[in-house]
Amino acid sequence: MADNSQKMAEGTQKLADSAGQAEGQAQGKASSMMDKASNAAQSAKDSMNEAGEQVKVKAQDAANAVKNATGMNKTS
Repeated sequence: MADNSQKMAEGTQKLADSAGQAEGQAQGKASSMMDKASNAAQSAKDSMNEAGEQVKVKAQDAANAVKNATGMNKTS
């Protein structure tokens, strides 16, 4: 009877070990996925900021071109 109890305890321990390993692997994968998502979001933010700056410069250039064409650009 003690032999059966010992085998059940060993089996339970093996299951607990396997569950612990699976949990550790899942946490590692989740962390890796979160890092990748964070990096992608930062990259998108940087791209949008750069695009915004380019639009701003082009708009300023266009405004200056209109001012120059209409004689409204004051150069003193």
